[in-house]
Amino acid sequence: MNRIALFADVQNLYYTVRQAHGRHFNYAALWAELSARGGIVEAYAYAIDRGDAKQQQFQQILRNLGFEVKLKPYIQRSDGSAKGDWDVGITIDVLDAAARVDEVVLASGDGDFDMLLDKVRQAHGVQTCVYGVPGLTAQSLIRAADRYQPVEGALLL
Repeated sequence: MNRIALFADVQNLYYTVRQAHGRHFNYAALWAELSARGGIVEAYAYAIDRGDAKQQQFQQILRNLGFEVKLKPYIQRSDGSAKGDWDVGITIDVLDAAARVDEVVLASGDGDFDMLLDKVRQAHGVQTCVYGVPGLTAQSLIRAADRYQPVEGALLL
């Protein structure tokens, strides 16, 4: 059986799906689609913790699907900007999991991950797949993946 590790960049998915489609990402459909291709042996959802009830309910839905939800505190800077970036955490977890799985699936359009996918393919020989919103997924990330799956249709709520 194909052993799959899934890494979902919640903030990236939320904003790109909303911008392109005015809708939400369907994590249950993603889970079902991947389960049909193999066993999801690790799954992480990376989010920012703002502490509100609606967000906590969403995080529980992700846990019920099978995700380990990783949270970082929301940081509001004095200039009004916000910080809440999971790039390093996602990278560490992908590098760690790559030795144990056959396929790494990254749900994000962030081009910062292109070198990461190149590295896990070369160093571990794993297949890589990116789920991202068409037009809002970095071309370098699409090129770095063995497979690109556009977020559309059944992957939208």
